[in-house]
Amino acid sequence: MTTAETGERRRRSPVFAIGLTLIALFFFAGFCALGVWQVQRLSWKRDLIARVDARIHALPIPAPRAAGQADEYRRVRISGHFLHDKAVLVQAVTVRGAGFWVLTPLVTDQGFTLIVNRGFVPPGNRKDHARPQGEMLLTGLLRRSEPGGGFLRSNDPAADRWYSRDVTAIAAARGIKGPVANYFVDAAASPSADALPVGGLTVIQFPNNHLQYAITWFVLAAMVAGAYSFVMRQEWKNRRG
Repeated sequence: MTTAETGERRRRSPVFAIGLTLIALFFFAGFCALGVWQVQRLSWKRDLIARVDARIHALPIPAPRAAGQADEYRRVRISGHFLHDKAVLVQAVTVRGAGFWVLTPLVTDQGFTLIVNRGFVPPGNRKDHARPQGEMLLTGLLRRSEPGGGFLRSNDPAADRWYSRDVTAIAAARGIKGPVANYFVDAAASPSADALPVGGLTVIQFPNNHLQYAITWFVLAAMVAGAYSFVMRQEWKNRRG
């Protein structure tokens, strides 16, 4: 390297060092912030799982007229009579394969109507399943309504095609009068293993990958710090040489 080239490199070194420091700080701070955010999400997710677990193992409470987000997966009990002529079939994929959820309005003793997901039926049993009459007492898990439809498929009430358990749309399509609860209930499993519909198939699973994500972001931050330290040491050696 000539004397002129060496002098030019040394004159550019402070600018290079400042620019590299700013870039490294930007990425280091960003990765650390994302790591901290994932740690916070991990705490939130663990708290959510603990709260839901407590709800599903608690004693059932009387079904409320309306429910909020904090009530989801709460065990409830309901008494009343079904309106089987106003039931709908919602497409479903379960551990038993593809088929339908049987959603049937139930007129409760408290004076409001509640949509009950009585359970799963395979395609061949769309019409061939039990329809209990008279006063019923059942328990189940409170679930939030699923407005709109499924993935890439919208509910079509006019054609009676349902891809999600949309309480409001089902009540409107079936002309249900009077107050209707803003949630539905997944009925508990029937004592008879062969009974249709098959209840008790609620899937309660919350993906919890936040720890892995946090570790990834912190490792990236450490890699940025390590790379910055290596480059700056090389730059310092070049300046001294």
